[in-house]
Amino acid sequence: MIMLLLLVAALLLAIAAYAQRRIPSYTASAAGIVVSRAVLIVMGLAFGYVATFGYEGSRAVIAFLIGFGAVHFPAAFILFVKSRRDSGRT
Repeated sequence: MIMLLLLVAALLLAIAAYAQRRIPSYTASAAGIVVSRAVLIVMGLAFGYVATFGYEGSRAVIAFLIGFGAVHFPAAFILFVKSRRDSGRT
């Protein structure tokens, strides 16, 4: 079971990295880039922290990573769709 959780955590962290990397490609202003990244990171930290309740040790760390990555999934999906449509910056 722990291996499945590690796999999910790794996948979601890759998704988080994708979202953070692609934000500048589709955000018009430097301030928008900073705000978008900051909101995702802060919300990811908060969601990851809440996800740790009820777990101890390595499972708490994995739950945190899954929570952090899960917050980035909607943004990554939107950025992926924008890249397929060749959308400009907004």
